[in-house]
Amino acid sequence: MRDTIFHILFVWYPYVCLSSFIFGSIIRFDREQYTWKAHSSQILRKKQLSWGSNLFHFGILFLFLGHTVGLLTPKAIYSIFLTPAEKQLVAIVAGGIAGTVCFVGLSLLLHRRLFDARIRQTSTYMDLSILTILWVQLCLGLITLPFSLAHSDGSVMIQLSHWAQGILTVQPVDAKTLQGLDWPYLAHLVLGMTIFLLFPFSRLVHIWSAPVWYLGRKGYQVVRTRRPLAGSDAQRPTHRPAE
Repeated sequence: MRDTIFHILFVWYPYVCLSSFIFGSIIRFDREQYTWKAHSSQILRKKQLSWGSNLFHFGILFLFLGHTVGLLTPKAIYSIFLTPAEKQLVAIVAGGIAGTVCFVGLSLLLHRRLFDARIRQTSTYMDLSILTILWVQLCLGLITLPFSLAHSDGSVMIQLSHWAQGILTVQPVDAKTLQGLDWPYLAHLVLGMTIFLLFPFSRLVHIWSAPVWYLGRKGYQVVRTRRPLAGSDAQRPTHRPAE
């Protein structure tokens, strides 16, 4: 029975979540573009939003990038620069700092949405649910830090990397190999996949519309002038005072 549960959670469930994440986002963009937005509540109350939003977005972007690079980079590549133990130590320190920053920001946002009556009234069930799930996921991630320190040789990190890379390459590892992991790791994995499952049904879809193309856009300057444009026959109309 245990083997079956682990096989469902860590072999089948990841593909269900990835399918929902990719195809659900495409379908929502095609059918419900007017719901494709962040639904900002700044107009209702600015207090806590600036600090909470900035801390949360900085932390979550750093964590997402760190998890992606950490889990999906093959050992043959990072071992040129770091040993598994050194890589895990970097992940613990950097992830701990970013996780704490993100936790503070998300706590401010969740408190604001739960305890401000006007914002609570404009929040959907999915808004509250996804914020709560993200908050619990952050707590689980921070709980794993002491467990990671106990495995300073990097063995658990390698085990998790093999699992993630196997899912991505459609060559999943035997789920039995994960049964020896501590419960915070397992809960963190399952809840993380669930976030991908719920992604298309929440306001998180606005991530796809992040204006990253602005970083490579050529700069320009708008200059106003009263002079007629060069090569233009149109003359500026003159206005005479009434006689």
